[in-house]
Amino acid sequence: MTQHVAVLMGGWSAERDVSLASGTACAGALETRGYRVTRVDVGRDIAAVLERLKPDVAFNALHGRVGEDGTIQGILEVVRIPYTHSGVLASALAMNKDRAKVVMSAAGVPVAHGRVVTRHEAAERHVLPPPYVLKPVNEGSSFGVIIVREDRSHPPQELLRPDWPHGDLLLAEQYVAGRELTCAVMGDKALDIIDIRPATGAFYDYDAKYAEGGSIHVLPAEIKPNIYQQVQQLALTAHQALGCRGVSRADFRYDDRPDGRGELVCLEVNTQPGMTATSLVPEAAAHAGYSFGELVEWMVKDASCDR
Repeated sequence: MTQHVAVLMGGWSAERDVSLASGTACAGALETRGYRVTRVDVGRDIAAVLERLKPDVAFNALHGRVGEDGTIQGILEVVRIPYTHSGVLASALAMNKDRAKVVMSAAGVPVAHGRVVTRHEAAERHVLPPPYVLKPVNEGSSFGVIIVREDRSHPPQELLRPDWPHGDLLLAEQYVAGRELTCAVMGDKALDIIDIRPATGAFYDYDAKYAEGGSIHVLPAEIKPNIYQQVQQLALTAHQALGCRGVSRADFRYDDRPDGRGELVCLEVNTQPGMTATSLVPEAAAHAGYSFGELVEWMVKDASCDR
């Protein structure tokens, strides 16, 4: 009997468009491999929709809040539909960047120095010595991220906009110069490392992540072998410390400039990494010998409840 997979996509987070792209790509790949697929644009009636569809597996292609913070995972546990990616606790923990840093640091993963502040505090005064980074505590895809550079005399006033959509709590972190590295974990194995270089500017922002040609990916990353192995081990350690399952992706900064401090820190772990044509995990998986279809099918076969 053909297995029925409901691909959950869309939703109402700031990352809706990226999720629709991920979900469409994954649904197409699963159909090509012989699965019966239902594309589900997730709304607040998702529990009732799932009860009606009764799929064998839910492929979670949601990004951002609800899909990545333990909410949809909790619903899937209640209706007892096996699902992909991480479970309730790991999803909620990884999505809260500040709490995740505490757990990762306790497991020996180096993280950037920082603290949680309100957006009003951050707009009134420099909450750390510049340069530093401000990012929403519970957001992805670089939404709401502000880099406060050394030459910026005043704190960012855009935080006081009445239509600011990214919440009142921000994580302020010391800015670490150098390379942007990312390492995916698939099951219990760290894949090869990608060095991400924005095509324009110095920040891997939303456009650099998702626009065609927005960034240059060097795979495998051209870094010293001992650092390479260290990043892979740290990605796996972070994945396990947070309790992640299936596929995750850890992002790092590595300062290997001639006058740099050699600092290596883990910025965050993504439990719902992008699965679009320009996404990093499919690229790393392809380098390891998995076609896009094989990667997506592996995730379906890995699905379960009680994750």
